[in-house]
Amino acid sequence: MEIIRYADLKAEPWRNGGGVTREIARGVADDGGTAGSSAAWDWRVSIAEVGKAGEFSAFPGMERVLTVIDGELFLLTVDGVEHPLEKFRPFRFSGGAATAGALPTGDVRDLNVITRTGAFKGYTSIIELSKKRAHPLFAGQFGILLQGQAAVSPGAEALDRYDAVTGSDAETPEILGRGFLAVVSIDAVAG
Repeated sequence: MEIIRYADLKAEPWRNGGGVTREIARGVADDGGTAGSSAAWDWRVSIAEVGKAGEFSAFPGMERVLTVIDGELFLLTVDGVEHPLEKFRPFRFSGGAATAGALPTGDVRDLNVITRTGAFKGYTSIIELSKKRAHPLFAGQFGILLQGQAAVSPGAEALDRYDAVTGSDAETPEILGRGFLAVVSIDAVAG
């Protein structure tokens, strides 16, 4: 188990100046990467702060799951079709699609899961935490505290907003608290 503190993550500005991204984690296939890939990673989990409407960077050969985690509404246009994204509702789309975002109700923060098509599949679920029943995190999973108060065991270490916990099958971390947790799963595609 590892706790990734959001406060320690470096903000990387976007090329278009519309926001910043903080990378939580990234990974490559066991074979060292996908043959012929130009990217240094096969999957990535990050949180972006969007402060200006504009086009998204293209990620050809990738699939994206975007979830608004702060803010009311994000209008995402993918290949000419507008999709209104509300808080805590994951949306999957092609990373190579022509994509742009608009901010009709103000700035948003979103959770991004990007995976290389054919190598990995990413999933995002939003769960309500309980003080009575712990939520376990297994290998290939990340738990990100979106709202409320929570602690992770073993050790009952307190989590701050947007802190992430890596899952493990050997010593499965469990999260207790009140609020909402994003559970991101990165699954290798059998091939």
